[in-house]
Amino acid sequence: MKIPLVLMFSAGFLVSTQALADGAALARKSGCMACHTVDSRMVGPSFKEIAAKYKGDKEAAKTLARKVRTGGYGSFGSTPMLPAPASVSDDDIRKIVAWILSLN
Repeated sequence: MKIPLVLMFSAGFLVSTQALADGAALARKSGCMACHTVDSRMVGPSFKEIAAKYKGDKEAAKTLARKVRTGGYGSFGSTPMLPAPASVSDDDIRKIVAWILSLN
């Protein structure tokens, strides 16, 4: 049985959309929202500001995942970002970063 190409693309889109929704939920669950919001600066930059800064950067996902895991300083001002808690898996960090980058 052949699956129409449109159906395959639709299924891929639904999986992608669900993965992004999972990233948003993981950001809330993982404590990211203690310092960040989607649209405006709080303690740290907004997620949209982060997405805009890294737009077009092919290494953005890798760079941001590393910063989330280890913490960082100086990218958006003088307030340091604490590392993600050990309870947040690398896979969850990748999902959160993919969601952030999708906000652009």
